[in-house]
Amino acid sequence: FFAMFMAYAIGAGVAPFLETGQRPNFVAGIMALYLLVSGTVAARRRDAKAGAWEVIGLIVTLSITVAGVMLMRMGAASTSGTVDGSPPQAFFLFTIAGTFAAAGELNFLVRRQLSNVARIARHLWRMCFSLFIASGSFFLGQQQVFPKTLQDSVLLLVLALAPLPVMLFWLGKIRFDAWRRRTKAAETSMTLGN
Repeated sequence: FFAMFMAYAIGAGVAPFLETGQRPNFVAGIMALYLLVSGTVAARRRDAKAGAWEVIGLIVTLSITVAGVMLMRMGAASTSGTVDGSPPQAFFLFTIAGTFAAAGELNFLVRRQLSNVARIARHLWRMCFSLFIASGSFFLGQQQVFPKTLQDSVLLLVLALAPLPVMLFWLGKIRFDAWRRRTKAAETSMTLGN
């Protein structure tokens, strides 16, 4: 946690002050940092009750979503068709992820509490998506550090996308296991009731 936190915090904190435009990296850094912190909080808080973290999270996620929309529009209106070298489509990811995260925060605030399965799912998707942002930035955004034979290869694309299928597998597994436990408990109670 600490190493990832420091990397994201430094990246998000330094990006706005670099000479060349780094708005995409700034938004990505804030998003990854938010996901890392909120995912860790979800794992550590056993009571899973909504509070100040979720209000702050809602503000951050709505800000990320608005920034993504603004940067998409800026890129579409730009003569080069980009914002700091990134096409408008790149900001679609931040807009979608920010919207999902904001919906999760709002849902948590309305419900006031999460079940253990929902808490673990919240932790999993946030940590895995944060890792996806980092792996995508490294494997796809820094290809020049790899040998020429690996640059623009499918291997780097697979490594960049690897956190997503891992996330989907574990989200499916915890949901399926919870469903199986509920079904077994219902069968047991019906058997005992007869």
